[in-house]
Amino acid sequence: MKAGSARKVAFRQVDVFTSVPFMGNPVAVILDGEGLSTGQMQSIANWTNLSETTFVCAPTHPDADYRLRIFTPRSELPFAGHPTLGSAHALLQQGLQPRTPGRLVQECGKGLIDLRIVGHSLFFALPQPVFAAPDAAQLAAVAEALGVQASGIVSNAIVDVGAVWLTLQLPSAQGVIGLKPDMARLAALGCAQYIGVTVFGLYEAGNAAVEVRSFAPACGVPEDPVCGSGNGCVAALIRRHKILPVSAYTASQGRCLGRDGYVQVEFAADGNIWLGGNAVTCIEGKITARA
Repeated sequence: MKAGSARKVAFRQVDVFTSVPFMGNPVAVILDGEGLSTGQMQSIANWTNLSETTFVCAPTHPDADYRLRIFTPRSELPFAGHPTLGSAHALLQQGLQPRTPGRLVQECGKGLIDLRIVGHSLFFALPQPVFAAPDAAQLAAVAEALGVQASGIVSNAIVDVGAVWLTLQLPSAQGVIGLKPDMARLAALGCAQYIGVTVFGLYEAGNAAVEVRSFAPACGVPEDPVCGSGNGCVAALIRRHKILPVSAYTASQGRCLGRDGYVQVEFAADGNIWLGGNAVTCIEGKITARA
C-alpha cells in the first residue's frame, strides 16, 4: 500500500473452543491480508489487543488452501492453535471451498498444517513436538513466580510445537485453578526461549480430564483464555509420559477468566495428535487498514 493510503478489509472475530459466544478464546481474523506490510499487521494486532490476530494471504505452496500469518500484540508466531481453528472457521463461513472435501491445508511459518472438518467442529494436526529440559534455575524461578514449590511439580518440559511453552504438571486440577501467579515476575523471565508457561493438572472425575492455564505476559498476553498450542504441549507431554492411558480426552480452560472452553484431544494410531473443538463468530465487518 502507498504511504498515506487506506483500504477497508473484511474482518471477523471468532470465539474458539466454544459454541457459546463470549465463552471461548477470541481471535481477530483479517480475511484479506494481501498488500499489508508486517508493520501494519503488527500494528493491527496491537490494536485488537487479543492474544492473537491473523491475516489470511494467498498460499505459496501448491498443496495449501491459504497462508496464515499470526501475531500476538507484540510479535509474530510461526504457529498457534486457536488462531488456526478460528481462521479456518471464518474462511469456511466466508465461502472457502476446500481443495479436498472435509480437509483444509494451512500454510504458516511452521509449514503445512492439516485440518479436519468434522460436523461443526474443526481439528488440526499438531506439529511434531520437540522437547527440551528446563534447567533447575529456570524451574525454580518459574515455580516462585507461580507461587508453587518446585518440588511439587510432577512433570515438566519445554515443548516446541511452533509455539514454545514451558509446560508444567501440578498434582491436581484444583491446584491449577487456584494459582495466583506474579505476572511481573513471569514477564521478567522473558520469552527468548519460550513464549510463556502452560500449567496443567488432572481431574479425578467430571466432564474434563485435564485443567489447563497458559501465561505469556512477556509477549503481551498475561493469561490466554483457551490456548490451542498450550494444550498441544500438554497433550505431547501426556503422551510422552503416558500420564493418561487413553486415546482421547477433553481439557477445560478459561474458568479463571470467566470463560468455559473445551479442547478435544485425540492420539491417532499413526502418531499424530489432533486438537479441536467448536467455534462461533461474534463480530463481522470491516476495518480500515492504513499505511
